[in-house]
Amino acid sequence: GGSSGIGAATALELARCGARVILATRSARRGEAAASRIRRESGNNEVVFMHLDLASLRSVRAFASAFLRQEPQLHLLINNAGVSAGGTTEDGFSLPFQVNHLGHFLLTQLLLERLRSCAPSRVVIVASSAHCAGRLRPESLGRPPSGLFSAFQDYCDSKLANVLHARELATREQGTQVTCYAVHPGFVNTSLFRHAPLWLKPLLLPLAWLLFLDASEGAQVVLGCATQDGLEPFSGRYFTDCGPRLPWPAGRDDRLARALWEGSERLVGL
Repeated sequence: GGSSGIGAATALELARCGARVILATRSARRGEAAASRIRRESGNNEVVFMHLDLASLRSVRAFASAFLRQEPQLHLLINNAGVSAGGTTEDGFSLPFQVNHLGHFLLTQLLLERLRSCAPSRVVIVASSAHCAGRLRPESLGRPPSGLFSAFQDYCDSKLANVLHARELATREQGTQVTCYAVHPGFVNTSLFRHAPLWLKPLLLPLAWLLFLDASEGAQVVLGCATQDGLEPFSGRYFTDCGPRLPWPAGRDDRLARALWEGSERLVGL
């Protein structure tokens, strides 16, 4: 998710630090344009685009296979892409849950051995304070919720999954020097709001421009978890711009985290 918004701002700063950056994005046109702009603005030619559509598990597997063939090093995986629109993917899952969680879950698992071999390494998962309204039921994972605000509930559920994914991954990777962090970047004015209902946009968009952070400000928490020294003891924790914070109670439920992990493995065929 590096072609716009927080992802692009994060990629630009990492490129400025001298990193080799892979922009994994769905649109080739936007991805190539973003990579070109970041190379130009950072002066770093080691910024490349690779196609990845998280709404397709087939695309996730193809990306991981190509990446592992082409890239010998992986020290930092930032799972940033997200959508808030309703809908169903080609795999039969709700669009927000697959793009925001299941696709990232599968991608992380397919790249995990490379992260271990390049340790110390980190996984940063861009979550949201919207996890406070998440309601995950292991028996119905991947199915869109019902009701008038189903798309919003689906988004909140996926953000709770992000927090729990980081928590369980950290537990399972103890002793490997692979650490993981869930991040709330703040309320950021990004293209995520293009999916807001038409009746809500006249209220939401002016507020976004007036009150929300811009993408470069929102990227700061992500960059901190990606690059700050000494965060290893906080692996699995939830971060805001004020540092590590307790997530809402559902985001601290270890039994739910395990059930989500096992359910996600089943859904993606691992």
